[in-house]
Amino acid sequence: MRLGFILGEIGSGLRRNLAMVISVVLVTLVSLTFVGAAFMLQKQIDVMKDYWYDKVQVSIFLCNKDSVSPTCAAGAVTPEQQANIKALLESPEIKQYIKSTAFESQAEALVHVREQFKDSPIGASVTEDQLQASFRIGLINPEKYSIFQERFSSVAGVDQVIDQRKIFEGLFGILNTCTIISVVVAGLMVVAAFLLVSTTIRLSAFSRRRETAIMRLVGASKTVVQLPFILEGIIAALVGSVLASVALWAVTKFLVEGVLAPNNPGMVFINVGQVWWVCPILIGISIIVAGFSSWITLRKYLKV
Repeated sequence: MRLGFILGEIGSGLRRNLAMVISVVLVTLVSLTFVGAAFMLQKQIDVMKDYWYDKVQVSIFLCNKDSVSPTCAAGAVTPEQQANIKALLESPEIKQYIKSTAFESQAEALVHVREQFKDSPIGASVTEDQLQASFRIGLINPEKYSIFQERFSSVAGVDQVIDQRKIFEGLFGILNTCTIISVVVAGLMVVAAFLLVSTTIRLSAFSRRRETAIMRLVGASKTVVQLPFILEGIIAALVGSVLASVALWAVTKFLVEGVLAPNNPGMVFINVGQVWWVCPILIGISIIVAGFSSWITLRKYLKV
């Protein structure tokens, strides 16, 4: 009987404040979509980092005739200097950080340049002695780049040590900034949802103040009186969180997997499987925000 009464009160409240309930659903939808987008964007950054950082290399470029580094004061790298650099790479103190090592001679570098710029005058004009031989090193842990920078930058015959990871740091920095902006906007929207739920519950409680007074007179407990109002806010927010989850799934399925991934085969993207771990978070946030805001409002405006 009590459960039936509570469900009836919930249905009555939702019908009476339908416009406000729809507003709560829409605000929750927009706010939690931003929250979910922030989560997904950060996940995309993590996926890209895992993919690219595993592939990037440390490149140790050797001196050529045009090098101006202090370590190249004697001119182009000599066979003895090159052998010394190779020996350092194979030493126990350095080898423990290396996953793979490849040497690219000036002749091999020339072949690669001409392949890359075959339709450009650059490819035809460049000569072998203008290019640099290099050691390309794959790291077990890309974070250990500084070890190579410190150890090899002052070695005779080494022009410069370059970490390819730095190429992507600017991009990741921009994406991280976008994530922060999304989080800030999402936070503002969640506050708006909190206030709107509070307003909806306040209006609902005001419109039914006579009913709640009668309920108290006949012995209804405080929980029985307040529970329908709290559940009204939770249901409205829950609908918004489900719609936000559907929106994230649709964007990931049709935009990311359907458009971006096929048109950018050299990049890695998130997939719909990674949306599912976000959905429970959004639903949980909606329940907490709606339940807490409803409870605070009822404590202040519904005297039972």
